[in-house]
Amino acid sequence: MLGSGRTDFEPQLKNMNKEIFTVVAWDPRGYGKSIPPVRDFPPDFFERDAKDAVDLMQALTFQKFSLLGWSDGGITALIAAAKYPDLIRKMVVWGANATVTEEDVKIYNGLRDVSKWSEKTRKPLEAMYGHEYFSKICSAWVDGISQFMKNPNGDICQRLLPHIKCPTLIIHGEKDPLVPRFHAEYLHKHIRGSRLHFMPEGKHNLHLRFAEEFNKMVEEFLV
Repeated sequence: MLGSGRTDFEPQLKNMNKEIFTVVAWDPRGYGKSIPPVRDFPPDFFERDAKDAVDLMQALTFQKFSLLGWSDGGITALIAAAKYPDLIRKMVVWGANATVTEEDVKIYNGLRDVSKWSEKTRKPLEAMYGHEYFSKICSAWVDGISQFMKNPNGDICQRLLPHIKCPTLIIHGEKDPLVPRFHAEYLHKHIRGSRLHFMPEGKHNLHLRFAEEFNKMVEEFLV
């Protein structure tokens, strides 16, 4: 939510092994450098993001590629892997969920007022977007993600999980305050052959806080 390649994946863009990998980070429409348009949240916004990502990689002439998806990007990756199985080689997701529960909606509403965010988290986003856009889109995101509660079982993409064919690594921070542990366990149970790794001290941004450990684990899995 509101993330961009520049603000959210610097340790991966800088430090992953460029002799083995080509690392591409993209900004979904309405985020980062992909403005205009203004970000909106129709019921299919995750499917739209997934198609945008796949279209971009094909425009860059990648025949097959692996996906690394964090948080909303993890949901986007799950959908892309399910809908475009012939294009996806492997996938790593962390901080992602396939459903929205009442517990989740309470957590999301706690994010609505950006003035209550920690300065460390808030400042880079305010610098990129300006306070007004940042505040407006954050509130719109809360409404957008909460709308999935209207679906049976709060389904975002759970119906698609059985269609994922690629080797999948699910990483979860034991101290993630935004995505409870049961979401990672659900993904692991319903993605055939997936691996689940818990990081005891990891929070939602485990790939930034523990970048060296994260990068090493991901590189070994992708190779």
